[in-house]
Amino acid sequence: MIKGFKDFLMRGNVVELAVAVVMGAAMTALVASFGAAFLNPLITLVTGGAEVGGSFTVNGVEFPYGVFVNGLLVFFLTALAVYFVIVLPMNKLRERFMAHEDVAEELQASEVVLLQEIRDLLREQRQQ
Repeated sequence: MIKGFKDFLMRGNVVELAVAVVMGAAMTALVASFGAAFLNPLITLVTGGAEVGGSFTVNGVEFPYGVFVNGLLVFFLTALAVYFVIVLPMNKLRERFMAHEDVAEELQASEVVLLQEIRDLLREQRQQ
C-alpha cells in the first residue's frame, strides 16, 4: 500500500501539477505586487490624479474601476509570465525528449527486425 502511494506521488502528472500550483501562486503574488506598486498608481495618474483617479461616484456610492483595470492587467501579465516562464520551456523540453524517445523506438524496432531475420535464417539452416 505504501509502495502504491509512493508510485502515485512520483508519477509525472502529480509532480507537474504540484510544481504548477506552487509556481502559479508565486507568479501571481509577484505580478500582484507589481500591479499594486506600479499599475495602480499609473491608472490613478492617467485617469485623473490622486483625488478621483480610477473611480467614479453615483448617488454616494463609489465605483473603483481602477481596481478592476488593475486586476485585468495583473491577470493578463500573470498568464503571459506563466506561459513564457513555464509552459513554453516545458514544451521545448518535452519536444527534445520525445525526439530522443522516437529515435530510441526506431532503433529498437530495427534491432527487433534484424533479430527476427537472424532467427529465421537459423531455423532455415537447422531444417536443411
